[in-house]
Amino acid sequence: MVRETLSSSETFELGRELGMSAAPGGIYTLVGELGTGKTVFAQGFAEGLGINEPVNSPTFTILQVYEGGRLPMYHFDVYRIEEPEEMEEIGYGDYFYGEGVTLIEWADIISELIPKDACRISITKDLERGTDYRRIEINVG
Repeated sequence: MVRETLSSSETFELGRELGMSAAPGGIYTLVGELGTGKTVFAQGFAEGLGINEPVNSPTFTILQVYEGGRLPMYHFDVYRIEEPEEMEEIGYGDYFYGEGVTLIEWADIISELIPKDACRISITKDLERGTDYRRIEINVG
């Protein structure tokens, strides 16, 4: 599925829609260049889960756990991971296969760890179509 958004609020809303339909054990990957809206999408996704606390990209901590919604959200930002093996130190399997929903920014860095049935989300900009234009491709499994 491909969706186009023309503002950060539309990108947020698409994330919220997916969060509302998320089920336990779901893994969602986000890829895209800096500034494409991965974190805005994640904020909407969290709201769709009923999480009311502020959601920020956990760039320096790698993982942020949000438990205030209908499901826990395990929000990874693996931008600073140099080797996929570093994910073992974090105990990623406990989150990927836990009771909540896993959302991974920069997931292409650890692609070999991502299960085949994950929902893959790619966000791209096209400045010729405007500074707020985003093309969001969603592929399940």
